[in-house]
Amino acid sequence: MTGADPGLFGPNSVTWQTHGDPMMWIAGVRALYLQALHPRAVRGVLQNSDFRRDAWGRLLRTANFVGTTTYGTTEAAERAGARVRKIHSMLSATDPDTGERYRVDEPGLLLWVHCAEIDSYLHVLRRSGFRLTDAEADRYVDEHRQSARLVGLDPAAVPADRAELAEYFEKVRPDLAAGPEAREVDDFLLRPPTHPLLIPAREVLWRRVAQLAYASLPPYAHELYGRPAPAPATVTRQLRLTGLLLRRVPARLRWQLPPKHILRAMARLGPHARPAPYKLGR
Repeated sequence: MTGADPGLFGPNSVTWQTHGDPMMWIAGVRALYLQALHPRAVRGVLQNSDFRRDAWGRLLRTANFVGTTTYGTTEAAERAGARVRKIHSMLSATDPDTGERYRVDEPGLLLWVHCAEIDSYLHVLRRSGFRLTDAEADRYVDEHRQSARLVGLDPAAVPADRAELAEYFEKVRPDLAAGPEAREVDDFLLRPPTHPLLIPAREVLWRRVAQLAYASLPPYAHELYGRPAPAPATVTRQLRLTGLLLRRVPARLRWQLPPKHILRAMARLGPHARPAPYKLGR
């Protein structure tokens, strides 16, 4: 609609067209696996929350943040960012080996969490069959310097394309390790607490999601965790099949799930704002 606020990204962005894809959920689990490999970052999570009791809530809050910043108004996105910055500013963690106390909003830790998320979203979407050209993938990375700003990072210090993102991961790899905290996250993701009646569903459905997210990690992550993964070609086939199945669920049905960010954006801006892969490159 004329004059309506398109938000931080808007319908012409790569982010707008990609974030409505159902494979974002598997990408989010991959991001958790990857983020847990940074000992200082994962300690900041586990020492400030009951991850095992509230992991679902944390995953949903992250999804809500992504949905708000992607499809919400500019004001809503800025409010969400301010809320995250305020919470992080009050939290700290302790290195059990050295006794060092450090803030969880250190730029290096925020950058790791950001890059692990953006890499996971982009990797899973493309590998599962969501068509993005290299130029569009670079645009996606660049667009998310906006989301990095929201959590307190200087956009100039954040990777602006896939090459810079790859350089960042090469630089940070010596700092990564699968310590006890990463093992705890791994154990949770494979066997999340659930009602006894839902355990069969967890074993049939959720474990497949977690295993696929884990399998899509880079080889060095598999080495650190010490758990093998299927051959890359097999993982790619599994991701493509999963993407094919999930994308056959009507989008209007998928988008009914609370908090309905996409439907609210379409009501605000008009039906032309509907996210769709074919709109990329126009």
